[in-house]
Amino acid sequence: MKPIDKMNYFPLAEKLVEVLQTKTQNSNPLFFRVITAYYFSMVAGHMRAGIKNWVGKGILPINSYAIAISTSGSGKGHSTTLIEQEVLSGFKEKFIEHTFPIMAECNIESLAMRRASKSGKDVDDERAKLEKTYNDLGALMFSFDSATVPAIKQMRQKLLIANAGSCNLTIDEAGANLSSSVEALHAYLELYDKGLIRDKLIKSSGENTRFERIDGHTPSNLLMFGTPSKLLDGARTEELFYELLEMGYARRCIFGFSNASTKNHIKSVDELKKQLFNSDHDDDLEELNQHFSLLADPDLVNSQLTLTDDAIDLLLAYRLHCENTSATLSEFEAIRKAELEHRYFKVLKLAGAYAFVDNSNSITTNYVENAIKLIEDSGEAFVQLLTPQKPYVKLAKYLASVPYEVTLADLDIDLPCFKGSKAQKDEMILMATAWGYKNNNIVIKKSYVDSILFLHADSIQETNLDEVVLSYSKDITTGYKADKVPFNKLDKLLTKANYHWLNHHLKEGYRKEDNCIVGFNLLVLDIDGTCNLSTALMLLKGYKAIYQTTKSHTDKNHHYRIILPLNYTLKLSAKDYKDMYNSIIQSLPFEVDTQCNQRSRKWETNKNAVIEHTEGELFDILPFIPKTTKNEERQSHLKDQEHLDNLERWIINNTGDGNRNNMLLRYALVLLDSGLNQHQIKDKVLALNDKLIDKLDELEIMSTILYTVAQRANE
Repeated sequence: MKPIDKMNYFPLAEKLVEVLQTKTQNSNPLFFRVITAYYFSMVAGHMRAGIKNWVGKGILPINSYAIAISTSGSGKGHSTTLIEQEVLSGFKEKFIEHTFPIMAECNIESLAMRRASKSGKDVDDERAKLEKTYNDLGALMFSFDSATVPAIKQMRQKLLIANAGSCNLTIDEAGANLSSSVEALHAYLELYDKGLIRDKLIKSSGENTRFERIDGHTPSNLLMFGTPSKLLDGARTEELFYELLEMGYARRCIFGFSNASTKNHIKSVDELKKQLFNSDHDDDLEELNQHFSLLADPDLVNSQLTLTDDAIDLLLAYRLHCENTSATLSEFEAIRKAELEHRYFKVLKLAGAYAFVDNSNSITTNYVENAIKLIEDSGEAFVQLLTPQKPYVKLAKYLASVPYEVTLADLDIDLPCFKGSKAQKDEMILMATAWGYKNNNIVIKKSYVDSILFLHADSIQETNLDEVVLSYSKDITTGYKADKVPFNKLDKLLTKANYHWLNHHLKEGYRKEDNCIVGFNLLVLDIDGTCNLSTALMLLKGYKAIYQTTKSHTDKNHHYRIILPLNYTLKLSAKDYKDMYNSIIQSLPFEVDTQCNQRSRKWETNKNAVIEHTEGELFDILPFIPKTTKNEERQSHLKDQEHLDNLERWIINNTGDGNRNNMLLRYALVLLDSGLNQHQIKDKVLALNDKLIDKLDELEIMSTILYTVAQRANE
């Protein structure tokens, strides 16, 4: 067996898939490959195409079951409508109006003669009886979107009388309609393999009529499609879906699954117009329609397709490949094992459908490879489908998707997975918060109004250091140009003459608070004589930053700015920005100008500035975002440290495994820089060491940290 990545998809299907992708602007072809497989199998099923030389002596009917799950707006409805109205319309019309009636007439005559011969009754009487039954069963349903088991059996009876046609169930919006379709889906479990279903003894009525048995199979095809949010709701619908998979749909179905939007975003009227009025593929659609119309020829009914020897060998090799893969799985992965071990059977039926719609009498290796290619994609989608999102993940993503604050009552209505006791819901919110921080950059915020909890979440992006946000102008108020520049080249602006700049973009370039556009990734700290530049450099060692002296800077009175790139780009309101900034300066070991807590705050360039770049990690902004759990934890921790001054708190909070010596040395050198003598420094260092959870030995402090301080003091 050749490598699967060297196999090709079925060319006729790919032609249609390309059209569907163009018409729907969906970049993910798997959904369309899956529904195309269903419709091709439906055509083969209606024409009663079968495979004749597989295991056993009977004819194996060609049919497919498909489950295609994709996000809203991916083109589910548009694509199925297009296939039915522009690709299969000719086949449908010809089959219903011409082929099926002809086959029914011929088979009724044959059945009447057999029954008359067997019972000794008049042929005309038997024919009349069969014709009445056939007509009483109603019109042929080319496909249907819901069904009861008695109705399915009645439709099968009509198909058996005609010896043509198939039962085709299409369940739209599976999440909403799954529970009401359970009865039909249980029946379809039986119908899959050979188109047979067990009869049950029921009272004969208008709805449930017992018919004289007619031997034969009726191929069945099934398509379920819908959205992940509705089907995998974390509640009863999801449970029911997985129950059905475990009952047998895992081994029977071809799967397509996408949990993220793959629709191309249309940015202009011209693009939308091009999509809606695109005629590039009209000829292809007409050609496909004509192709399928020809397949509705009565002479093709009950076509028997033969597997070539090479195709059988390939199919068996693929079966062994899947079984060997299944053997590596744990016994607790029964549903995955079942899906793997039955892939070959799905390949067999799909290869038969491909061969029939290609107007071939033989199932060759090419058709088998085409089918393997899709069934392998289906297997990958199935694995994704088996790994549903946890309820707290759904909660985090839901909060990030809505542009407004929501209450717990809103969640009860809109999010089925948000259930349980108050403690369980609180736990879910906590887990969602943790998951958001760790995995998907989702920041969940909490606020209270009249004791009512409001939740909101923002999806934040990691900062791209080549695109730091700023605006600049030569005028204090107007003419600000919005820009995104590399952080390492920011000093080119900082050292220009007579420019003003800020860390936000502005509407119409006019600087005022209400004009600030949310989105920033720079933190700017103004230090006006409250901390020596050398001390700040020492304390913030390990952070990536730019230090810029201002026009009022002197050797004795240090005035400078510290520009720190953030690890994430945030979108904060004026109030939240102010709260965030105040929280940051509260945590710093030196005084900072508090007036910088406004988004519209501007800074002036200095052509004579001394610029110093430092390398290190980006400033972690997450603990300072207002209304978040992480910020609440930080504030609670600060309250526990109220007995410490800012410098002590900074040293302790930044001391971890392996850096105690380094942080205590920084502390000592800062004290030396501030003018304290060696005895004072010794007392403060030893006192702070006593406050550490894992303190250093006093002898080690004396021989390392204080020894270094003495050397510096004597320089």
